[in-house]
Amino acid sequence: MPRTYPPDLPAFTPVPRQRKRRRGWSAARQREFITHLADTGSVRAACRRMGVGEHQVYVLRNHPEGASFAAAWEAALDMGIQRIEDTAMDRALNGTEQPIYYHGEKVGDRTIYNDRLLMFLLSNRAPARFAHGNARTIGSVSPRELARLKKQWIAEHEAAKPNVSAAEVRASIDRKIMDIRRRLERERPKRRAVLSQETLTAFAHFAALRDRDLAAIDADEYTRKMVGGTIETATDFYDPPETPALPAPPREAEEPPQHPPEGWSYGKPKPAPPPKTTWTLKDESFDP
Repeated sequence: MPRTYPPDLPAFTPVPRQRKRRRGWSAARQREFITHLADTGSVRAACRRMGVGEHQVYVLRNHPEGASFAAAWEAALDMGIQRIEDTAMDRALNGTEQPIYYHGEKVGDRTIYNDRLLMFLLSNRAPARFAHGNARTIGSVSPRELARLKKQWIAEHEAAKPNVSAAEVRASIDRKIMDIRRRLERERPKRRAVLSQETLTAFAHFAALRDRDLAAIDADEYTRKMVGGTIETATDFYDPPETPALPAPPREAEEPPQHPPEGWSYGKPKPAPPPKTTWTLKDESFDP
């Protein structure tokens, strides 16, 4: 007996048929196919339950007036996929029972868990945390994701920088120089107050001598001079005279190398060679 058409599926207008056949695609059989498709989530499995070929049902779907039937088809597939996901999640969480046999006899059961199935479901239901290439666990970031985030942060940082012109940079430098000058002007009385009268008199004498020497130099010759057609600042008036190079100290006479006495070796003295004895015919002690 065919199942009742599921109320969760949308009602559809059956594809009209010219002739009524006993095993044809009547309106009841079309609703029966949609019901099996919602149960299995597979067109092949639904066709096997009805005992028909897949080619026939696809011809029915592609009929010029089969738009309503095709819409119910898609809704049934979505429902079937949802049921498959629920079944797969139940197997991933609770495992599956497998019998244990010993010498051809069943001795018990064991629960088998499929971790790959569990990770597959997590990566599809929670891709932000478990998708491949993203974070493997909560709070962690993969190297590829970290590199992408670094590029994004650098681009955002560069975009947030103010666009400063050269004139604004020079104005900022001038303001800093003026601040330094004002600070020195404020600190000058304090620094002068700690100096003794002798130091102040010596500094005044130095300033007078400096002004006298500078006044004796022609202004044009002091400020610039022509060297090979170019203008250079005349700083040679302030260069101190070159200090003559000091003569090199005389080298001490090298002592001749000390050689160890003949027959000496490091560690132990070399033993003397044994006395050499030569026998001749003139020796009376010679016994041939």
